[in-house]
Amino acid sequence: MPGDADALATETARLAREIPVEKTDRREIERLLTPGAVHQGVAMLTEPLEEVWLEDVFPRDESRAIALVLDQVTDPRNVGAALRAATAFGAGAVVMQRRHAPPETGALAKAASGALEVTPLVRVTNLARGLEDLKDAGFWCVGLDGKAETDIGDADFSGRVALVLGSEGSGLRRLTLDHCDLVTRIPITGKVESLNLATAAAVALYETARRT
Repeated sequence: MPGDADALATETARLAREIPVEKTDRREIERLLTPGAVHQGVAMLTEPLEEVWLEDVFPRDESRAIALVLDQVTDPRNVGAALRAATAFGAGAVVMQRRHAPPETGALAKAASGALEVTPLVRVTNLARGLEDLKDAGFWCVGLDGKAETDIGDADFSGRVALVLGSEGSGLRRLTLDHCDLVTRIPITGKVESLNLATAAAVALYETARRT
């Protein structure tokens, strides 16, 4: 909401006035940051984002909710763009593994365009177990696979829905597929083999949001 964005900007500006500033050269900043970090000559030392748990994000009294689950998606830009789409279409969280998934780096944050500060990024040790936890919380887990027989437009998206997407190269792992209640596909022309991960996430999130 615009009001929330204005309030966040005001609070950020207030905090910025209270932060001590140390001037240094660009090479020193690049030495301190991770390789390839986008800094434009400015860097800030902060505490890590607070860890979030599934039960904190999705209270059990909510009858409708959307979660986006990413299975071994390792490109931070893809994750950031998917996180941005999740925020745009009202998902309550993006769920990923602790391993085989990128940390909250500058590249991820830049691709997310502010969504990292709005939509929780939930880490789970075991994705299959995480899907079972979502099911226990009343979620219908819907995987996306180009070889599925059911079109996404024919799926039931009422109530609580967890959309499960795999990496662009290998897609969903077999164990992940086995823990999905339903596997669907986004129908596309044969002129391209598949959609970019973030694009597929946006299409699936839109289709889910308009029917939940």
